[in-house]
Amino acid sequence: MRTLLRAVAEPRATRAAYWNEVVAARIGGLDLRLDDGPDLRDELLIGTVGPLQVAVSRSGPGQATRTAAHVRAHDPDSFVLFAQAEGVTVSEQDGRCARFAPGDIGLSDLSRPLRCTYSERRVIMLSYPKALSPLPEHRVAGLTGVSIPGSDGAAALVSGLVQQLPNHLDADDGARGARIGSAILDLVSVGLAARLEQEHALPAETRSRALLHRCRAFIETHLGDAALTPAAVAAAHHISLRYLHRLFEPTGESVAALIRSRRLDRCRRDLLDPALAGRPVAAIGARWGFTSAAHFNRAFKVRFALPPAEYRAVHAARGDNNLAL
Repeated sequence: MRTLLRAVAEPRATRAAYWNEVVAARIGGLDLRLDDGPDLRDELLIGTVGPLQVAVSRSGPGQATRTAAHVRAHDPDSFVLFAQAEGVTVSEQDGRCARFAPGDIGLSDLSRPLRCTYSERRVIMLSYPKALSPLPEHRVAGLTGVSIPGSDGAAALVSGLVQQLPNHLDADDGARGARIGSAILDLVSVGLAARLEQEHALPAETRSRALLHRCRAFIETHLGDAALTPAAVAAAHHISLRYLHRLFEPTGESVAALIRSRRLDRCRRDLLDPALAGRPVAAIGARWGFTSAAHFNRAFKVRFALPPAEYRAVHAARGDNNLAL
């Protein structure tokens, strides 16, 4: 379950002091220096995804310091990976200092003092116990106070997924939440290991699961490419087609079936979109990689029991053509 806390819930006279206490209690012991004027409108969204605690902080300019006294009072023995979504943060820990622009990711160790200053910003913080990290703690310690550009490679995928986590805070605490949390942690571990050039230190199962998630993400972002095939996915990740199929075996779905299924899902969404009511059915199929109109019609009918044109007409007549997937 998600909890949204707002500074404006407190009267103006005591708002800054109240917000200092809220942030310290939810994220960890901190001394906050912030704009204590009447327009303080900071927000904090808290939730969990499996074993991970997620905090989305929207704040005005300020500074946060975690001192040795805070650590002695309470050491959660956790890492915090954060993704800068808006604004700029300058973070200092272990004698290193780095600037974080939108998209960048960084790591903090709550067992040691730290300080950060920031402009008006939005940042997503992902806390997880050190015991869940497959990387040795002394190796991970080398990344505190280091900015990891979220522009390409594993870091880009980690940054994008962490920024999407707020959309999953209503996931139940059972199997679904655990799967999402484990997937994120696998990708975080691989991203950090790549930065440290320590991929060999990861367990084989962690590397395999993370590679599977990367392949699925690649498929999702290339559905409109008619050349997207299992062979293309394998080539993009520098693995053999045979190994790609082995990666997908535990999912119970083949690579080709996943591509076809996700393309059909996108086509269905477009067919139900009133803004696209004038777009020909064949054009919608082509938009999502179906180069043959006949093949698109057959595949759509198998999946949804009606040909695409008839499916669109039926749902338009019912007035439910604004359904979302």
